[in-house]
Amino acid sequence: MFKRVAAILLAATAIPAMAQSPAPAPAATVAPATPPKLIIAISVDQFSADLFSEYRQYYTGGLKRLTEGAVFPRGYQSHAATETCPGHSTILTGSRPSRTGIIANNWFDLDTKREDKSVYCAEDESQPGTNSGDYVVSPLHLKVPTLGGRMKAANPATRVVSVAGKDRAAVMMGGAKTDQIWWLSGPQGYVSYKGIATPPLVAKVNAALSAQLAQPSAGYDLPAQCVAKDFPVAIGDGKTVGNGRFARAAGDFKGFRASPEQDAYTLVLAAAAIESMELGKQAQTDIIDIGLSATDYVGHTYGTEGTESCIQVDRLDKELGSFFDRLDKDGIDYVVVLTADHGGHDLPERHRENAMPMEARVDVALTPKALSAAIGEKTGLTGRKLIWGDGPAGDFYFDKGLTTAQRTKVEAATLAFLRAHPQVQAVFTKAEIAAAPSPSGPPESWSLLQEARASFDPQRSGDLLMMLKPRVTPIVDPTKGYVATHGSPWDTDRRVPILFWRKGMRHFEQPLGVETVDILPSLAALIHLPVPKDEIDGRCLDLIAGEGDSCGK
Repeated sequence: MFKRVAAILLAATAIPAMAQSPAPAPAATVAPATPPKLIIAISVDQFSADLFSEYRQYYTGGLKRLTEGAVFPRGYQSHAATETCPGHSTILTGSRPSRTGIIANNWFDLDTKREDKSVYCAEDESQPGTNSGDYVVSPLHLKVPTLGGRMKAANPATRVVSVAGKDRAAVMMGGAKTDQIWWLSGPQGYVSYKGIATPPLVAKVNAALSAQLAQPSAGYDLPAQCVAKDFPVAIGDGKTVGNGRFARAAGDFKGFRASPEQDAYTLVLAAAAIESMELGKQAQTDIIDIGLSATDYVGHTYGTEGTESCIQVDRLDKELGSFFDRLDKDGIDYVVVLTADHGGHDLPERHRENAMPMEARVDVALTPKALSAAIGEKTGLTGRKLIWGDGPAGDFYFDKGLTTAQRTKVEAATLAFLRAHPQVQAVFTKAEIAAAPSPSGPPESWSLLQEARASFDPQRSGDLLMMLKPRVTPIVDPTKGYVATHGSPWDTDRRVPILFWRKGMRHFEQPLGVETVDILPSLAALIHLPVPKDEIDGRCLDLIAGEGDSCGK
């Protein structure tokens, strides 16, 4: 499929085609001591540390190159709410969600005047006629500056560009000070909230995408490392997943989005932006943030252990290799960091077939609607919505119309119900979380309460935070939507790779835990950008193997 995408782009646009097969990383002996001219920050959505390590021996392209730099295979999205928006908010801010304010993809504001009380992390809910599903994209809720914003404040000549498959990825990595920001909005292609006229390169990429989407796809050949995974897994109603090849009908945008095709276009757009804007070719250091979203859509739609996920990782490796090859031809001095916003957990049906019979789906009684009804019966407060929530785990909010006595009664009944449920690991009240100190020390040793504190914002967090036990998937029915997901406080969702690479960099591997909030201070040190320590949660990682210290200590 990559050859087909490249051919269409070459024919339909003036953008040079990417290489058909990745070449080895260019040889070099010494990394330059001067700041890089371009920072490339890549987030691969739902690229867990487990997924990274499972296929590491098969990498030959871009991921292979990155494993030859500074490798932190045990990075942590250290907070409890391991969702897309909170995870992306940590990568280039140096701050956990308790500081960024991005506690979840959606939270509830029961004081808002609009009918929809849910607030999407990347919306401006004050816009008339909008709701959390039909919104105006905005970085309004991000409380702290990103690396690009800090760079631009220090030097207004800095160009800050953000390109992603999802709006929340582009916004949370780019922040409020981007020069250009683009995300894949739908079949119409990439759009921006900046209000700028669509540049010719974006128009051409969108036209090429439309042409590609209008054609059916036969899918991908099965790489050798994926053969053992080639068997169907029944999920109910006669439906199966696990042995797909990403074949899709003409016009099937959903199929396009949950396939390697999406990432290929995002990387082409990112490469075209670098070339057309001449990023990295002026006196200052520029930055481009790239959010690759296909791995997440694939994980949700098919799970993380079938042929679909295996093919996706293989294509990701190859397309990243072609992307880097293209930059090398332009002679840009760039540094890359690649990580993920969170990990993921495979569907329980396949886990049960593969030696994990205890894997289960969440009890429908734990969904907000059912829970609210049950508590209403227990307290005699029937006929009203007592509890609000975004799913059968995470933050729960109590009705603001309750009297003090009623609220006390509802909270006590809810705590008793949840703590007695066999699928619930822990429930914390807002007061318990607020009283806990901000966590410190190795992220792999944190308690659940410490993880919860790293996700806590006093204005946005719920009245209760509920955490499911390990190996409980918070999706009731896989036949009516996604089959697998993330969002838990467990290491399957918290652990992600963190990889740094620059030409001439000496390889080293550090297997101990670090945090994604460490990325900003580490990159800032490379470009000699001061960042006050009291403004962030992360620490600078020394990226020089052996003697020397990139943190300037």
